[in-house]
Amino acid sequence: MRKYTLIITEKPDAAKRIAEALDTKGNVKKSVQNNVPFYEAYRNSDIVVVPAIGHLYTVGSKKGTSRDCPIFDYHWVPKYRVERGASKIRVWLKVIAKLAENAEVFVDACDFDIEGSIIGYCILKYACGSKEDSALRMKYSTLTKEELQESYSHMLPHLDFAMVEAGLARHEADWLYGINLSRALTSAVKNSSEQYATISTGRVQGPTMMFLEEREKTIKSFVPISYWILTAKILINGETFDVDYSKTFDSRQEAVSVFAACKTKEGKIESVTVKDFWQNPPFPFDLGALQSEAYRIFHYAPMKTSSIAQHLYLAALISYPRTSSQKLPPAIGYQAIFKRLSNSPAYGKIINELLSKPRLKPNEGAKTDTAHPAIYPTGNLPERPLATPEGNVFDLIMRRFIAVFGEPALNQSTKITVDINGNSFYLTGTRTLNEGWLRLYKPYIEVKDTALPPLTEGQIVSVKRVVMKENFTKPPARYNPRSLLMKMEKEEIGTKATRAGIIQTLCDRKYLTGTDSLTVSDLGSKVIEVLSKYCPTVISPEMTRKLEGDMEQIQAGKQTKEVIIRSAVEILKPVISEIKEKQSDIGTQLGEALNKSRLKERVVGSCPKCAEGKLVILRSRTSGKRFVGCTNYFENKCNVTFPLPQIGTIKSLAIPCKSCGCPVIYVVTKGRRPWRLCLNLTCPSKAAKNQQHAK
Repeated sequence: MRKYTLIITEKPDAAKRIAEALDTKGNVKKSVQNNVPFYEAYRNSDIVVVPAIGHLYTVGSKKGTSRDCPIFDYHWVPKYRVERGASKIRVWLKVIAKLAENAEVFVDACDFDIEGSIIGYCILKYACGSKEDSALRMKYSTLTKEELQESYSHMLPHLDFAMVEAGLARHEADWLYGINLSRALTSAVKNSSEQYATISTGRVQGPTMMFLEEREKTIKSFVPISYWILTAKILINGETFDVDYSKTFDSRQEAVSVFAACKTKEGKIESVTVKDFWQNPPFPFDLGALQSEAYRIFHYAPMKTSSIAQHLYLAALISYPRTSSQKLPPAIGYQAIFKRLSNSPAYGKIINELLSKPRLKPNEGAKTDTAHPAIYPTGNLPERPLATPEGNVFDLIMRRFIAVFGEPALNQSTKITVDINGNSFYLTGTRTLNEGWLRLYKPYIEVKDTALPPLTEGQIVSVKRVVMKENFTKPPARYNPRSLLMKMEKEEIGTKATRAGIIQTLCDRKYLTGTDSLTVSDLGSKVIEVLSKYCPTVISPEMTRKLEGDMEQIQAGKQTKEVIIRSAVEILKPVISEIKEKQSDIGTQLGEALNKSRLKERVVGSCPKCAEGKLVILRSRTSGKRFVGCTNYFENKCNVTFPLPQIGTIKSLAIPCKSCGCPVIYVVTKGRRPWRLCLNLTCPSKAAKNQQHAK
């Protein structure tokens, strides 16, 4: 039997690109066994490249399916043993194990980060027969042919074991917290209310929810405080401008006093201050900054942006996106990337301007990542038209990369002080003298100039009138996905690769409501209340931040996994004991919140007939079909019902129909666009539509 080098990759797309890049005969062969693809190539010797499909192994209890709690005995097992819907992983591992039998050299070519390191390590250890110690390691940041060949020619002599240890520790710690806390809370509900529902929390979920809950409490307890502002409308060279008094007033009496003193027809330009200032180019994108900017511009959720960026990476259009670096080392070849892009109709003109500069120097930030540089385009252009979301993110990355090499923008600010009867009012304006990098980053940055007329000190201006207005202080805004992501990064909880997923998980668990303005649901609020009362340690950002620091210590070789896991267990033991001791009280509280949450999900609006009841989604005991009925039906007070579509997910829009006043629902069906539906079968709007179709 022939021998070959077996290369393990993280995804099928990466396997295909690596095989094609390394093959010197131009005859890459794709084989498929039990729906598992792998590729055969030749480069000095035979090569077989087989992909994983993400994590094939995970942490599982040594007690199997037991629901015991606490549980601290665990091991790494194939995913299909502990996760529903992962049955195809069994076949996948069998194919990899079979390919490993005839391999003489093993290469880990999974993504060079913590998650990729764990994926490759586990496959080599468990599926390939303990080859983790002898395997070589490919390190690359793009899937371009040139970089993959370079990576293969200069492979690392062994796996990145410090990174592997840090990754194993993070997964094991997260499993310990998640499984024990979730089982303890779920058991409390089941034993107290005799209903089953998974009540989950985790090492990062808890602190993240705390940020939202604290913000919500601040908003609800906020008491607006009144203050007064004075604005004068002055006439300069025939044009009216608003000038603001130098401060706001907490006292109405003081505001009235100044207001009365400003009743005059003329004012005088007291001073004109002009300053020039430079605005440096932005930093290159790390993943968090890309997610933040994509939300600001396109309103894409962080998880969506991460997924799109991963697709662009696998298409060899951008470098590895899961990075925290703001550095672009010269080794990536700025000149070569720009030259390859210079013929692009979309970017060629501005790129050629950059290429005419004496040297290319990016404006870099302070953040670094030992595994990968900041996100940058590879120089490849799409082989096919990109879908709109992919095209938008690719264009954003391209223009950000270009702008990073631009010149600083030169701006000028003007501050005018207007004296009105001894009281100072101010007018400010800004204009751009040289756009510099701003021009390169359009349309993703808007240049807003506020033009002011030429003025000289001592010039007299007409005062048309002075306005006094009462305002009120406002509470802080609720978090949106972008601001929450930034808060998590600032507080150093989670990682660049996991933060977006944590936010999505909280939404999926129905702990959060809303898409743009995130609010903690009644259920989420009760979970946080219980954890705050009985185990505040596990929702403490400080505890989570310390654990993240411990992971970094492991990666730096200054700490061991065993010590960190032992510490996590010692934190968890008293917490689980406390939850078990107060199980009845905790279960009752969570059960009530769960019932309210479930009822709220089923409510689609108010009853248009009795006006007292709520319309809720029900299911017929005889036919099993779902329909909408009034809650007063059970009190023999109302018999209103409406039919419902029997497929798709029903969501309430919380708005009445404009034509008939009945509730409107949103029907989300797989494979087709969501659609709105008025519950009233005889709604005038439906009759109008039917008449149009008839014509």
